Amino acid sequence: MHRAAVRPFVIIAFACLLAATLVLTMAPVVSRAQTVGSDLIAASVAGDLARVEQLIGANAPLDAQDAQGQTALLVAVMNNHADVARMLIMAGASVNVQAANMDTPWLLAGASGRTEIIRAMIPANPDLAIRNRFGGNALIPACESAHVETIEVLLSTKIDVNHVNDLGWTCLLEIVILGNGGPRHQQATRLVLAAGANPNLADKNEMTALAHARANGQTEVAKLIEGAGGRYVPARN
Repeated sequence: MHRAAVRPFVIIAFACLLAATLVLTMAPVVSRAQTVGSDLIAASVAGDLARVEQLIGANAPLDAQDAQGQTALLVAVMNNHADVARMLIMAGASVNVQAANMDTPWLLAGASGRTEIIRAMIPANPDLAIRNRFGGNALIPACESAHVETIEVLLSTKIDVNHVNDLGWTCLLEIVILGNGGPRHQQATRLVLAAGANPNLADKNEMTALAHARANGQTEVAKLIEGAGGRYVPARN
């Protein structure tokens, strides 16, 4: 074969060899990053603060996600490991990474009443526009469960107290529809009304919070809503 004809084949062969070498060189690096990311998630599940600190020091990817899209910070919130969560946040872990079920560390912390963790997250600029799987913000499920201390901290941010989720419920409606009307739900009602919750935002059936409270026998909650200007409007027929 003529030398000029051989040259293109040599160039192509060299290029293929170089590409294969790069792939083989990079593969262990990717694998190691995945491994230390998984190790960080596992350590956060266990609440192993020393191991988490060690992995952060080894430059583990802070926002690596498992098969469910969960990060180390999300599982720390899930398991209420406040010290681990604080360490991850201080190291730069995002409070906004969304898992497959649409949870973020911020949203889950609100829903679970992780007051200490919520407080630590505020300087990390949580994205208040991200919604959970019901189209809600962190405040709505916190109100449902009457996590009073968490509600107080959430209301210190610019969170929308009148946000309506995909079910057609605000935080106030969630208190009366899913709450029990007890002392903690009464306090939750006081807090959101004082923060500007509109007592007359009705559900999809045009039933107001006051109507729900009376229908559910929540006398004290009904008094609070009525005192804030809430109107009695039952569900439309």
